[in-house]
Amino acid sequence: MKTVMVFGTFDILHVGHLDFFKQARKLGDYLLVVVARDVNVKKIKQNEAINNEKERLELLQHIDLIDKAIWGDTRDVYKVIRTYKPDVIALGYDQKEFTDTLKDKMKEFKLSTNVVRLKPYHAENKKSGKIKSILLKSL
Repeated sequence: MKTVMVFGTFDILHVGHLDFFKQARKLGDYLLVVVARDVNVKKIKQNEAINNEKERLELLQHIDLIDKAIWGDTRDVYKVIRTYKPDVIALGYDQKEFTDTLKDKMKEFKLSTNVVRLKPYHAENKKSGKIKSILLKSL
């Protein structure tokens, strides 16, 4: 069985996320989704998610494309990779944090994990940050 791992905040779920999961799913037999913890979201994005980590995880657990949704680690973002040893890590087109040295990390961890970058889905208007800013303006 070929395991594909993806990472993200997945705050305001939209069709871009579904496309992301579909693309990742095509790369293997088992899709493992790692949900960013609230503390890491705040550090990386400089603000809080609209939905907390429990709500985001619960939503993902109800998407049929996903075999398993889990939380990432609060301190060691690579721990989940060492624990699950995925065959493929699929990155979103816009994921920058912790990804520039990911291939080197796989060598360091002695894993043969293939790291791939997925294509965007209408990035100009199907991006959580853009959707969030539109929602906040309407309040």
